[in-house]
Amino acid sequence: MKGIAELVERMLRGDKKALARLITYVEEGSEATYEILEAVHPHAGRAFIVGVTGIPGAGKSTIVDGLTKIARERDLRVGIIAADPSSPFTHGALLGDRIRMQRHFLDEGVFIRSMATRGSRGGLPLAAGAVAKLLDAFGKDLIFLETVGVGQTELDVMEMADSVVVVLVPESGDAIQTMKAGLLEIADIFIINKADRGGAETLALQLRESLRLSPARNEWEIPIIITRAAEGKGLEEVFEALERHRKFLLNSGEMERRRRERREFEFSQALENELRRTLIAKAERDLELSSYLEKVLRGEVDPHVAAHKILAGHCLLRGGGG
Repeated sequence: MKGIAELVERMLRGDKKALARLITYVEEGSEATYEILEAVHPHAGRAFIVGVTGIPGAGKSTIVDGLTKIARERDLRVGIIAADPSSPFTHGALLGDRIRMQRHFLDEGVFIRSMATRGSRGGLPLAAGAVAKLLDAFGKDLIFLETVGVGQTELDVMEMADSVVVVLVPESGDAIQTMKAGLLEIADIFIINKADRGGAETLALQLRESLRLSPARNEWEIPIIITRAAEGKGLEEVFEALERHRKFLLNSGEMERRRRERREFEFSQALENELRRTLIAKAERDLELSSYLEKVLRGEVDPHVAAHKILAGHCLLRGGGG
């Protein structure tokens, strides 16, 4: 697409407006996305990506805000992707980045982007991974992916982040057992925020017991940190834990293993999405595919059987039907 190469060059030179324009192309699913990702690929892969997830109302935005402040004090360049619930009418983000993190908005070393989930059930927008690559290529040292907070379904963050922080509140104690199949399994660091409510120490004991009984994923000992993020308390400890985890990942080879898994997951997702797009496009003109679809809609053929027969017959790959 005309002008994309120029935008990428401007972005690589530090132009924030060019970066914002490229992110918009990616968010909208523009055909330019492929050209953009191909152009930035050689420049990405250096940033440390931290996913911040957890239950709604746990204070994830406040924690990201505080960690960003600490990172900037250490002269680290920060990118933030904040997932917001989508408007059911416009599919746009309901919460704005200016409202959430006003003190960083004018900081040239911080770039914040609120993104609507647009129906994604994994806690992050589908385009979040591509936007993270743009921020990485832009030169960010640290990128936060803050999920929308939808509960146990937001496991996408594990496939996009190098390190995953799970944020809880003291009242989360009753949910620990049900969390074992979800957020409890993906944490590299636990935060118990809003400790002024009481019960934080009890929850920490419950978490330690649950982690003791769970099979270890690797040699990393998961820290449980109690914070009062609104007052800035405990966040230095969180930042230090993230730095320790980054060094652990690098020294143990776990970083490369996770990134290989991430690339594999991303590749399979991309194939799935491309096949879906191809299917929709061909359904409008492929007689064989349309015939199967009509039989499925009339209840004459099982959907799984129809899909198997279509793919087994390479209907999608032959280009038949005109």
